[in-house]
Amino acid sequence: MQEKFCESCGMPMGETDEMYGLESNGSKSTDYCKNCYDNGVFTNPNTSLEEMIEFVASVMVKDFGFDAKDAKEQCEVGLPNLKRWKTA
Repeated sequence: MQEKFCESCGMPMGETDEMYGLESNGSKSTDYCKNCYDNGVFTNPNTSLEEMIEFVASVMVKDFGFDAKDAKEQCEVGLPNLKRWKTA
């Protein structure tokens, strides 16, 4: 089974429902994590792609030990291809 990633921030969502956001009817979102999406809406709806790239890259550096330049480059390549940003 292919690992599922948040279609907003790219975070791995795992195999349990724990990391998934919720739709307005209370069902699990199939696309977005709980940090990006809750009750059928984005938690930070005015966040731009550029702001998300900066935020995710900083988390990659701080929490996962990535080199800052590599983290930003990965985000610049990957995030624009996610569902949230393709339509923006």
